[in-house]
Amino acid sequence: MDRLFNLYFQRIAQTSTNFVRYLYSQIDWESRLIGITGARGTGKTTILLQYAKLQFANMRNKALYVTLDHIWFANNSLFDLGEEFVRNGGEVLLIDEVHKYKTWATEIKNLYDFFPQLKIVFTGSSMLEIYRGNADLSRRAVHYVLHGMSFREFILYDKQVEFPAFPLEKIFENHIELAGEVNEKIKAIPIFKTYLESGFYPYYKIEKKHYHTQLLNTVNAVLEVDLPAVEAIEPFSIQKIKKLLLVIADKVPFTPNIAELAALIGVNRNYLLNFLNILEKAQLISLLRQDVSGMRTLAKPEKIYLNNTNINFALAGDKTDIGNIRETFFFNQLQAVSTVTSALQGDFKINDKYLFEVGGKNKGHEQIMGQSNAYLVLDNVEYGYNNKIPLWLFGFLY
Repeated sequence: MDRLFNLYFQRIAQTSTNFVRYLYSQIDWESRLIGITGARGTGKTTILLQYAKLQFANMRNKALYVTLDHIWFANNSLFDLGEEFVRNGGEVLLIDEVHKYKTWATEIKNLYDFFPQLKIVFTGSSMLEIYRGNADLSRRAVHYVLHGMSFREFILYDKQVEFPAFPLEKIFENHIELAGEVNEKIKAIPIFKTYLESGFYPYYKIEKKHYHTQLLNTVNAVLEVDLPAVEAIEPFSIQKIKKLLLVIADKVPFTPNIAELAALIGVNRNYLLNFLNILEKAQLISLLRQDVSGMRTLAKPEKIYLNNTNINFALAGDKTDIGNIRETFFFNQLQAVSTVTSALQGDFKINDKYLFEVGGKNKGHEQIMGQSNAYLVLDNVEYGYNNKIPLWLFGFLY
């Protein structure tokens, strides 16, 4: 265990607290068992290390960070580590990459049940269904989802200018005033263009020059490393899922013909729908449905998008379509705080109440004419008017 403590102290020393993700302040750190899931690259590890650094600076042996893909766990169990940690006065065990350890759920449950003085925070892939399996964590764990950086967070991260998050209803009611508050301090539109291309993942500053290469490496690691660790899937299926992702990237956003798409990938309908569901859980794509109830894996989506605009630019490059980018950004940001479904008129329906049409600054009302609670979301404008709202302002929701 001394070796793990040494590695932990090294990681803490290298961890900056200058920029802290939005989720940190939303977590109830007093809970005994906390689960954080999210896409690879969104900053789950950093949140754990920042918590340890901020809360246990003068009590270094009270907390311990470990990652379950470390070779130490090839010959040692998580439960034995936790038992020894508690015996030596440890209080908070921070466990990273739980999906890399086969019996993680059972052993965490046992640690929770046998050592009531121990607090546990664990992180895992966005594909991880933390309440599935033999270990019932649903009555024990408080679960949080970490999304990629919002436009608001990116401004703080890149420009060191801080704004509060704007609730959706406040944007409807006061978007002109809110846009004014932002534009008094920064020029939103040029920063927004940078964000759309390369501002969703927090390694932006580290990998500015090679950001899209790093993002493609992240996508590959999700499919080749995280996916087999979470899903019972054959190796040949991973190649087909990669092919499916590239086909989607070339077509998005599009209404899928499931039979044609399945034939193109070389699988049957059920396999294809399962692959789409896997890519959605991995937060590589987003599926727009008529509703979000029922059996999601068996339902044909109305439209398929890539999960965020950075993936669009990484996979499509110069072929990236601006209309696609606008819709993808809006869908991505709204999904983090709302229920998003398809609409008979307009592009999106939010919380089964609000209707949105997304487009360029000259977009007209034709598609939402006569609809109540209907809004035009316009790109490349600093200010809106009446029910016309700047697209970039929806990047301030979290």
